[in-house]
Amino acid sequence: MEPPRTRRRRHWTRRPNPLAGLGSIIWLAVVIVPIYAMISASLTRQDQALGNNALKPPTDPTFANYNTVLHNGFGHFLANTALVAAAVVGIVLVLCVPLAYVAVRTRTVWSGAAFRLFLLGVAIPAQAVVVPLYLMIAKLNLYDSLLAVILPTAAFAMPVSVLILTGTLRDISEDLYEAMALDGASTTRMLFQLVIPLTKGGISTVVIYTALQAWNGFIFPLIFTQSDGPRVLTLGLFNYVSQFGVNIPALLASVVLSGIPIFAVYLVARRALVGGLMGVGGK
Repeated sequence: MEPPRTRRRRHWTRRPNPLAGLGSIIWLAVVIVPIYAMISASLTRQDQALGNNALKPPTDPTFANYNTVLHNGFGHFLANTALVAAAVVGIVLVLCVPLAYVAVRTRTVWSGAAFRLFLLGVAIPAQAVVVPLYLMIAKLNLYDSLLAVILPTAAFAMPVSVLILTGTLRDISEDLYEAMALDGASTTRMLFQLVIPLTKGGISTVVIYTALQAWNGFIFPLIFTQSDGPRVLTLGLFNYVSQFGVNIPALLASVVLSGIPIFAVYLVARRALVGGLMGVGGK
C-alpha cells in the first residue's frame, strides 16, 4: 500500500493551477499578437500600411511584398547568413565540447582558474571591444569578408556555450567514466563514445543558442562589412529604407521570411533544447 504522504504529494502535483494557466495565456498573447500584426502588415499594400489598424486583417491581402523581397537580393543575404551561422556553430562545437570536457574532468587549481577566467567573457559586451576587434581584423586583411563576422561571433558565443556544456557534463555519472577507464579507453575515446552521446541535449542547446546569435547578429556585420558581397539578412533590411521613406510591408515581409529557417530549427530540436537547459545547473 502506498504511504499517505506519497499519495498527498501526487494529489498535489495533479491539482490544477489557475494562476499558472492565466499567466501562460497572457504570455501567449504577448508573443502571438506582435507576430500576427507583423504577418498581417506584410500582406498589406504599401499605400495602406500607415492608415490601417495593426490588428485589423488586411481587406485586400497581397503577396507583392514577398515578391519584392525575393527579387531584391533576399536569397543572397539568406545564403550569407546561413553560411555564417553554420560556420559559427561548427567552430563553437569543435572548441567548446573539448573545453567543457577538460573543465569537468581535470580537477586542478589551474584548470578551475582557467575556466573561471574563460567565463569572464560573459560579462564583456561586444560594444566595448569593437574598436580593438576592428583594428585586429584590419591588420589580418579580413575586413569586408564573412570571416570578419564569423570569428568574433563565435568568440562571443563560446563562454555561454562552455557554461551550458559543463553543466550537462556534470550530470554524467562517474561510474561510467570508471567503467570505460577499466576497459582501457583513452581520453579521446571517452569523449566520442561517452561524453558526446550523453550530452546531446546540451549540444542541441548550444547549437540553437549559437545559431540564434549568428542569425540575429547586427553589430559585427555593420562594423566589419561594407559591400553587398558579405551582407547578411540583418543588414539587408536596409534595402527597404531610403531617403524618401520606409517600405514597411516589404520590411516586415523580409523579417517574416528570415525568421522561418531558425523557427524550423527550433521545432526540430525543441525537446533536446529543453533537456539541455534543465541540465545547465549540473547535479
